[in-house]
Amino acid sequence: MDFLFLPAYAYGEMGCPPLIPPVATVLYEVQVLDFLDSAQVDEFFAMSSEEQNTVPLSTLFNVVDTERSFGNHCFNQSRFEDAKDRYKQAVTLLGNREMEEKRSIAAVQLPIYLTLSLSLTQLRLDRPLKALEYGHKALEIDPTNTKALFRCGQAYLELFDYEKAQDYHTMAQANKPFDIDINNLLRKLAICYKDYLDKEKEMCFKMCADFVKK
Repeated sequence: MDFLFLPAYAYGEMGCPPLIPPVATVLYEVQVLDFLDSAQVDEFFAMSSEEQNTVPLSTLFNVVDTERSFGNHCFNQSRFEDAKDRYKQAVTLLGNREMEEKRSIAAVQLPIYLTLSLSLTQLRLDRPLKALEYGHKALEIDPTNTKALFRCGQAYLELFDYEKAQDYHTMAQANKPFDIDINNLLRKLAICYKDYLDKEKEMCFKMCADFVKK
């Protein structure tokens, strides 16, 4: 894709010696590596709150899906703060609709909470409490959801609450006994828990030893 820029929009009267002369019209060849169409999103956010709340659900879902795609794009570039903001915006838009639409909305909310999502993004930002909050929101929608159980287990592991982490991972494993990620995390959890217990035992032994000396 080629773009032609007049001097005023390129390098001006000075140019860029020695490669670009003064007052040069510049032809740029641009390769598009990625593209997200935000036209419908821009139109939506140009509406008033009342107008936004009256658009068809299909339109709202398209806007939310685009916001989620932007979030995924930011997540894949490790721009976790930007990803979090996009995911939260998507959830807020869904939360503004009336109660009778909640069931349809819940099905759209669930992946925003879970996959390349708010919960995982908060873990990447070292915010396990927030990750846990979104994991629990997902479980409110689907109490047996394996991904939600797994995310909660991850969050509890980051919070060093090994017993709850094991509870959630065990429930996730019951749903998918051969899932590699779940089984790997259970092994990691077992190692962390053993190290924790060993340190606790060592601390108790030292305290008892000090007490005997006294």
